Amino acid sequence: MASKNQTLEVEKMTKLILERDFALKKLAQEAKLQKEELEKTLKVLFRKDFALNEIREKRDQILKQIKEKTEELETVRSALINMLEDAEEARKKAEEEKEKTLVIITNLTDGLLVFSKNNFLSLINPQAEIYLDVRKEEVTGLFLKDLYNFPRFRPILDLLGEKLKTFYRKEVKIAEDLILEVSSILLFGAKKEKAGSLVILHDITREKMIEQMKTEFVSIAAHQLRTPLSAMKWSLEFLKDPKISFKEKQTTLEQLYGSTERMIKLVNDLLNVSRIEEGRFVYQFKEEDIIELIKDVVEQVRPNAQKKAIKLIVKFPYVKIPLVKIDREKLSMALNNLLSNAINYSFPKGRIWVNVEEKEKEVLISVKDEGAGIPKHQQARVFTKFFRGTNVIKMETEGSGLGLYITKSIIEAHKGRIWFESEEGKGTTFYFTLPLER
Repeated sequence: MASKNQTLEVEKMTKLILERDFALKKLAQEAKLQKEELEKTLKVLFRKDFALNEIREKRDQILKQIKEKTEELETVRSALINMLEDAEEARKKAEEEKEKTLVIITNLTDGLLVFSKNNFLSLINPQAEIYLDVRKEEVTGLFLKDLYNFPRFRPILDLLGEKLKTFYRKEVKIAEDLILEVSSILLFGAKKEKAGSLVILHDITREKMIEQMKTEFVSIAAHQLRTPLSAMKWSLEFLKDPKISFKEKQTTLEQLYGSTERMIKLVNDLLNVSRIEEGRFVYQFKEEDIIELIKDVVEQVRPNAQKKAIKLIVKFPYVKIPLVKIDREKLSMALNNLLSNAINYSFPKGRIWVNVEEKEKEVLISVKDEGAGIPKHQQARVFTKFFRGTNVIKMETEGSGLGLYITKSIIEAHKGRIWFESEEGKGTTFYFTLPLER
């Protein structure tokens, strides 16, 4: 029984050993397979690792290149920023210079016209607008032929010609009260190619007026002095003759006295003008009755009016005018000048009206005649020195052309205003005001 049990145990043990061996063999096979798989995996991993290393190397190279490019780009960027900053600064400076240039051009006392190389007007400054009586919006961009539509452009365009000739300091009369000195200069670009033309307009009206005044002064002074001096010379020669009668002597002495008076008046006028210009024409203001002053002056000139059978008509207001603070002597001189001119330049048997009225806070005085009048084109010069209308020089040879200049200075020194209305052949009316409150 024991032996049978042992046999069973041995068989059982053998079976277990066989099963164990089989299991071990199976495990060994599986381990071998796993080893092979592991080796394969390791080989794949190795290859992948190698590839990854290559990728890493390439990546590092690319990163290095990117870094280098980035640094290069940063350098370029910095350079570009510097260039842009320099360009911006240069632009600002250019804008500032442009603004300065425009300010200079705008405020220049001379007129400027800039023509392009294609002969159209590209720029006109404000002073040129005033000289030529145009607005830049009207003329900018117009060609030479189109500018002929503007009257004051024509004399300048005639000088310039179709090819915008170069010339210097040529005189052009634009209007009665405007004479310009015109210069034309070629403009060249960077490549020394013609870029256009610059025309400069310089006002020489005042210089021309001064030249004319000098000429007129010499002519008037010489004529006005020569005439009475010649008369005095012949009167003295005549008085030396012992055969002339007492009556003839008396008449000659009266003529001699008249010639002396004319010389004294001319010299006094010249001295008064000199005092006015030097600020030495002294005034002594006192409250005076303006009506009495006008009456006195009218009586002073009445004999001269009677010689030409001219009727003096004086009209005073019904209401008494308050006393006016004036320099009686100077104002009498001014009114005498106006009345004397009205008489001298009126036709025989004419009429002269003197009118006085109170308006608000001033006295308005007018002297009206029916005489020769003042030519329209000369009216702007009436109150200038040595002016005498061309239409009256033959009518009345006497006169220095200084009376109205002195009169205007006197009225303005009294804080008053003076003006006139005139039509050639129909007469002139001079007005002036005096303030009632100084």
